[in-house]
Amino acid sequence: MGERLVVIGGDAAGMSAASQARRRRGPDDLEIIAFERGHFTSYSACGIPYWVGGLVDGPDALVARDPQTFREKHAIDVRTRHEVTAVDLDRREVVTRDLDNGGTETRTGFDQLVYAIGAVPIKPAWPGADAQGVFGVQTLDDGQAVRDYIEKEKPRKGVVVGAGYIGVEMAEALQNHGLEVIVLERADQPMSTVDPDMGALVRTSMEKLGIVVHTGETVTALREADGKVVGVDTDNGHYRADIVVLGLGVRPNTQIAKEAGLPLGAGNAIVTDQRMRVVGHEGIWAAGDCVQTIHRLTHEPVHIPLGTHANKQGRVAGVNIGGGYATFPGVIGTAVTKVCDLEVARTGLREADAEKAGFAYITASVESTNRAGYFPGAKPMVVKLIAERVSGRLLGAQIVGRTEAAKRIDGLAIALWNGMTVEEMTGLDLGYAPPYAPVWDPILIAARKATEKLAQ
Repeated sequence: MGERLVVIGGDAAGMSAASQARRRRGPDDLEIIAFERGHFTSYSACGIPYWVGGLVDGPDALVARDPQTFREKHAIDVRTRHEVTAVDLDRREVVTRDLDNGGTETRTGFDQLVYAIGAVPIKPAWPGADAQGVFGVQTLDDGQAVRDYIEKEKPRKGVVVGAGYIGVEMAEALQNHGLEVIVLERADQPMSTVDPDMGALVRTSMEKLGIVVHTGETVTALREADGKVVGVDTDNGHYRADIVVLGLGVRPNTQIAKEAGLPLGAGNAIVTDQRMRVVGHEGIWAAGDCVQTIHRLTHEPVHIPLGTHANKQGRVAGVNIGGGYATFPGVIGTAVTKVCDLEVARTGLREADAEKAGFAYITASVESTNRAGYFPGAKPMVVKLIAERVSGRLLGAQIVGRTEAAKRIDGLAIALWNGMTVEEMTGLDLGYAPPYAPVWDPILIAARKATEKLAQ
C-alpha cells in the first residue's frame, strides 16, 4: 500500500515539492493532496504589484499551473479554499476548514507532510487597522482585493506604510491608477535592504516622479469613518488616505507549526536541516517563506523570504520525498526590484550586516553607465561593493540605475557565492559591446576601485 503526502500551501514551495515528489513516485506509490486557502496555485506573487498597477495581465497570466492541471496531468489532488487550521503530529493528521461550504472541518491523515504556508504581511495592532481599504499584499487574492477596491471606491489619495520592496512597488502601482501617493517610512531612507546612501538615490527617483516620501516617521494609528479608512496618523502629523497599503514586510506563517510543536528559529521561522526536513520530526518537511535558512557569509540562521528560495527549497524537499537526494546550500540574499524608472539590486551583506557580523571592511562606490557613454540610451548607474579588509573577499554589492542595471547583480552574486576577492574580479572576462556595456564594465571599475582602497 502506498503512502500519502499532504502539502499545506499551494504556491511556489508547496507545489514545487509536490511536483518533484510526483516525478519520482507514481500515484499508486504516493498519493498527494495539497491544501490551499486561496483560489490559486503556483502563481507569481512577485508579479502582483505590476498586475495591480496595470503593467501586466492577471490574475490568470500570473499562474504557472492551475489546480485542474495539477489534478489531471500530475495526479495531485489540489483542494483550493481549504484552510489548514491544525496539524496533529501524534495522529499524523491535518485539520482543514472548507471556506466555501460553511467552514466544514475535516481530518486528513498523512504519512509525510510538507509545511509550505509561506508568510503573511505584518499588520501592527493600530487603531483602525481593520478598516475597509487597508491592505496587505502577499497573495493573488490580496491583489484582486486591491484592484476591486480601487475600481469600486475610486480612491484619490493613497498612503503606503513602509518603503521596502512591496511598499515601493505598490506606490508605483497606485500612482499608475492616478492616485496621489504618499509613502511613510520609519527609517531614514526607503529600501532598507540597501545601504542608506543607495536608498537616497531611490528616494530621489520616487520624488521626481511625484511620489511623496516621508522618512523618519512612525505610524501610530489609522483613522476610519463609516468603517472605511480615511487617514493615517504618525508621530509627526496626519495624512488623508482613501486607501492604505501596508508594506512593512512579512512574518513567517508559523502559528500552526508552533501549536503543533515544530521547532522555530530566526524570526519564528521553522528550523529544517539541509534536506528541508523539520529538525527532530521524521517525515515532516518545510520550505519557502515560513522557514529559516543559513546565510553563506555569516553562517548564521536568517529568514529571507524570496520566491527564488521558495522554489528551490520546495524542489529539494520533493526530491527527497521522492527517494532522491538533494540539499539546499543556503542564501546570500540576492534580490532585484523596479522602483518607478529605477532598478535596484543587492546581494550579500550591507554595511550594517558586515558590522554586526564582525567583519572589518571597506566600501567602494562608482558611477558609470549601462552602455558606452556615446551610445544612444546610455544611462547612469551606481555600483557599490563591500569587501573584507586585508583578504579582499567580496562581502556585498548593491546597484542602483536605469535600464539594464539590476541584472548586473548576478555577476556579483556569482563572485560572492564563490568567495572571490575584488582583485580577482578586476580580471573577469565580461562581455562587451557598445549597446550593452562600456569597455570597462561598471563591475570591473568598482572592483578596481575597491582593490585600490585595500592597498591604501
